[in-house]
Amino acid sequence: MLLSINWIRDFVDLSGLDIDEIIHKFSLSTAEVENEIFRKGSDISGIVVAEIKSVENHPDSKKLHLLKVDAGEGELVDVVCGAPNVRTGMKTAFAKLGAHIGGIEITPRDLAGYTSCGMCCSEKELGISDDHSGIMEITDDIPNGTDLKKVYEIDDIIFEVDNKSLTNRPDLWGHYGIAREFATLTGRKLKPIETADLSVYDNLPKVDIKIEDPLCKRYTGIQFENITRKTSPVNMRIRLFYCGMRAINYLADLTNYIMLEMGQPMHAFDSRKVEKIRIKRFDNPFDFTTLDNVKRHIDENTLMICNGDIPVAIAGIMGGLDSEIVDDTTSLTLESANFDAVSIRKSSSRLAHRTDASMRYEKSLDPEMTSVASARFVKLLSDFDSGVKVTSALTDEYASHFDKITLSFDKAFVDKYTGIEISNDTIVKTLTSLGFGVKLDGNSFTVDVPSWRATKDVTLKADIIEEITRIYGYDNFDVNTACAPLYPVRITEEKNVEEQIKDILVKRFSLHEVHSYVWAYYDEYKKLGIEIEDNIKLLNATNPNIETIRRSMIPTQLCQIKSNSSYDTDFGIFEIGRVCDGVDENNMCREYKKLGITLFSKTADSQELYLRMTDMLAVVMDDVRHSEITYRTVEADHSYIHPKNYNAIICGGIEIGRIGLVYPTVLKKIDKKANVVFAELDIKEIEKVKNNGIVYNEASKFPSIDVDLTFISDKYTPIKEEIANLNSELIKNTEVTDVYSSPEGKAITVRLSFVHPERTLTKEEVMEIADKLISSLAEKNIALKQ
Repeated sequence: MLLSINWIRDFVDLSGLDIDEIIHKFSLSTAEVENEIFRKGSDISGIVVAEIKSVENHPDSKKLHLLKVDAGEGELVDVVCGAPNVRTGMKTAFAKLGAHIGGIEITPRDLAGYTSCGMCCSEKELGISDDHSGIMEITDDIPNGTDLKKVYEIDDIIFEVDNKSLTNRPDLWGHYGIAREFATLTGRKLKPIETADLSVYDNLPKVDIKIEDPLCKRYTGIQFENITRKTSPVNMRIRLFYCGMRAINYLADLTNYIMLEMGQPMHAFDSRKVEKIRIKRFDNPFDFTTLDNVKRHIDENTLMICNGDIPVAIAGIMGGLDSEIVDDTTSLTLESANFDAVSIRKSSSRLAHRTDASMRYEKSLDPEMTSVASARFVKLLSDFDSGVKVTSALTDEYASHFDKITLSFDKAFVDKYTGIEISNDTIVKTLTSLGFGVKLDGNSFTVDVPSWRATKDVTLKADIIEEITRIYGYDNFDVNTACAPLYPVRITEEKNVEEQIKDILVKRFSLHEVHSYVWAYYDEYKKLGIEIEDNIKLLNATNPNIETIRRSMIPTQLCQIKSNSSYDTDFGIFEIGRVCDGVDENNMCREYKKLGITLFSKTADSQELYLRMTDMLAVVMDDVRHSEITYRTVEADHSYIHPKNYNAIICGGIEIGRIGLVYPTVLKKIDKKANVVFAELDIKEIEKVKNNGIVYNEASKFPSIDVDLTFISDKYTPIKEEIANLNSELIKNTEVTDVYSSPEGKAITVRLSFVHPERTLTKEEVMEIADKLISSLAEKNIALKQ
């Protein structure tokens, strides 16, 4: 938000003070000020009020005119000008010889055979508006030769406050609230804002206003007629432009001016088009054309301002095109209202249309401001258009009041929280200057929170401490070391498991840890041909990329693999992140923490890459839980998963995750020459697996006997299960030594290591166990290769 020092000076005397230093203090104590401070008018000099005495067309040009200009120096000046609006008797801004505009010095210049001894300036060239349609027309009665800066506020200091730092300070969305802060910081007095006495109109008829929806807290209206002025005063237009708004017409400018001054949005309706004001919502959606000539879809949750049953404005956001102020408008109905902050924010989000008004209403404005702003409007309207007539009483429908907040505390409470000694007089002076009502009884304070701070800002005693200390100055606090006991924080089992997994994947397998958001990004998924699965969605999302929460981390990692596939031929990524799978019986999200691992390779085939992943998982679970992993074939449950070789990962009898390959069409879009394998594990399920610990056995001093058996089978799991079923204490180790294809089918070679702790085994003892294994597997149609 852009702020004008000239505007602030209307309410607090800043003479003799260093403005840059005050802005710096404001940034430290109240709200963050952006780095650059704009010094408007500093690059302009030598511009005076001048009158055009004669206008002749240039003999050789259709656009140029030859002017005689009276710049107040006794002699007329010859000027060549191309502006279309020049005319005899017109007063304008004139840059004399030697004047400076934007770093350019005005010198005599030949134009189309004639010498121009100066320049008539447009408002854009002066930097006071964006109007470049013609030269500036001065309608005020000002003597020729008067320095323009002496009659208009061209010189100004503009600074910008970060809007985010004002989120909880609705009172700072206008210059008067900023001036209050400046007055407190400088110790100067805050001047009251000048308003009209509206009680003199109490005997006039009231405006027909009715609030029909609780989303409208207060609605104030007043009517005028005999409005003749069409263009705003120059200084008003300059202030609006410096603060980022363009001039429209007198009445629209005046409502914008008060919004920037007091923070209270207002709207002016043409009285010919508004008779009965009703504030309500509609049961059925419809389309509505706003002032910017855009047709917007209005749903049943959007609050509307109506003329009877006909909508004329979107409450708190923008007026309608059919009731706007036009050139022949001479009567108006003024709206000054207060609406529910959440409703305005949601409506502007649904409409994808945030305005200066809606930004302020979203911050929970003070409803007490509506009548004061109306009185300010009447004062300024009467000052600049003396023939205006007020035709109604101020009509005030006040449906919902904020509770009055009173806080009590003592000096000891302040000392405890600040850690320094701040005198009672300083506390009273600070709070009083900020508008709080303060009563001091000994060392006890009773503080009444002003209405403009009670909407959501100051509600606790701690908030009062913040007010005291920020004005006192955080840089005035002594730096002391705090004395407090420090207790070690025990790492949770979940955190311990996560850190172990991360260390293994990074240090032992050189994987890259990545971080992502929980959204199922529509654009990224679409590139890979992955459909967004139905899941929890963000209401009123304006961007499909941040609408649906992901069910699985794997599509996210496939998108990351795609975007990094050109950087290396072989790499792997992993992340421990969150996913959601619908809602539970309490309508709460079912949220899970998952470990996602994805391997990418242009050199390894799918089988080699798959086995590389199983090795990783085996090492992870062996280190974390000292347990072995088994696999069970399951059906693919997502469209991007290859239906073959998709397995559940079993550890300690618990399914901890899934491992699989990417569906060919998706893989082709990632890289035609690459293979991708993924695994997704549930961190909570991993925690449930019993930690078997490390068991140490005394090594036998007798030699072991190794027996290699080759079975015709495409799966190792049934072989492993039968070995376990033998329950032989002599089998100390089992290892798959080879997998290959034979004429009979796929073959798996298993090496069994036998050893006895107290003697050397005989061949007969070993072969007896091996024969039992061969027989039991034969019953399951797994034959020994001959």
